[in-house]
Amino acid sequence: MSRKQIVILGGGTGGTMVANRLRRRFDLDAAEIHVVDRDDRHVYQPGLLFVPFGLAHVEEIVRPRRRQLRSGVVFHENEVAEARIARDEVLLEDGTVLPYDALVVASGVRLQPEETEGMTGPGWNERVFTFYDAEGADALHGALERFDGGRLVVNIADMPIKCPVAPIEFAFLADWYLRERGVRARSEVVLATPLDGCFTKPIASEHLTYLLGEKEIELVTEFSAGEIDGVNGKLVSYDGREVDFDLLVTVPVHSGAAYVERSPGLGDALGFVPTDKHTLQTPAKANVFALGDATDLPTSKAGSVTHFEAEVLTENIARYFADEELEAGYDGHANCFIETGFHKALLIDFNYETEPLPGHFPTPIGLPLLRESRLNHLGKLLFQPIYWHVLLPGRDLPGLGSAMPTAGKKRTLSTPAQGARR
Repeated sequence: MSRKQIVILGGGTGGTMVANRLRRRFDLDAAEIHVVDRDDRHVYQPGLLFVPFGLAHVEEIVRPRRRQLRSGVVFHENEVAEARIARDEVLLEDGTVLPYDALVVASGVRLQPEETEGMTGPGWNERVFTFYDAEGADALHGALERFDGGRLVVNIADMPIKCPVAPIEFAFLADWYLRERGVRARSEVVLATPLDGCFTKPIASEHLTYLLGEKEIELVTEFSAGEIDGVNGKLVSYDGREVDFDLLVTVPVHSGAAYVERSPGLGDALGFVPTDKHTLQTPAKANVFALGDATDLPTSKAGSVTHFEAEVLTENIARYFADEELEAGYDGHANCFIETGFHKALLIDFNYETEPLPGHFPTPIGLPLLRESRLNHLGKLLFQPIYWHVLLPGRDLPGLGSAMPTAGKKRTLSTPAQGARR
């Protein structure tokens, strides 16, 4: 086999995992691997949730992208101008042209707060914040320290978003944080979402809604934010409903990378990449693959999804080069730790076909599913060193493959009241 050129667009979770897995899979004389990203800051995104509450600091969750890539992977700190699918090459902003035999789109999402009228106007980073980037999370930390009571609103502007449980987690942690500070009695916590429930999966949504009620967090559903008045503290939906706030924590509109929209045949109207839900090959061309938040797949835009996809995608690039049939190996597997405050968390595990179920993960003696547990909270904290030292370097977790495990799951569902606190 002649030396192959592999270009990976994005040096975040997906791009780094795939680059390192491919570097382990192919010798240097078999494949040349290039990763492109606009900066050299790799952010551990689950850590952003903890920064506003002083439970983590930005400098602890940001590392250089270059240092996360295995020796033999070439890193380009540059913007992508265009992916020229018809010509099997990528044009960078500085004029560099990278030809490829296989292209992997792993460019994540782009936050677009300017898409919501008034979001970045008066009040932005004063009483209107987001924790979905490092700068916003750090600024919000100061605002929460100054918050002495009032109406704290968490809002999702539109779907899809990365880590769709994060806004719910923020509401839970805000409840805990305000109680610890002794100001919860004179505070209201509200979660406003465009969904018809608090989460996309009905079973998990039922359990989480129960917990929101138990913690006296108001849930406002089918609320699509059309305008933010940061001066007068009003969040206005497209149907005219208003939610007042003293402090607004918002999740801005998400879209795909700008270059995806500029690359003919690559993306959809929102800049996400249409992708086969099982093989991770794109319809753009047989040698173009995608994973993670950059895709249009009907599963959560979450780090666990990207990890499981990376295993399948690496195998399928090898199969593509060998002219073999691709493996339809990704089943939509996702799992999420959901912080609920007071050093507890829930864990959910699901795929395209299976709703989150009670039981244990990944085996009958594993972590408890669909109920609060201190063990799950410890699992979430432990995930950070596993992320840096096992997953990003492209290593496998023993006993855990890409497919959703069925062992330990119960098909008979408990009610939220039964399952929430045991």
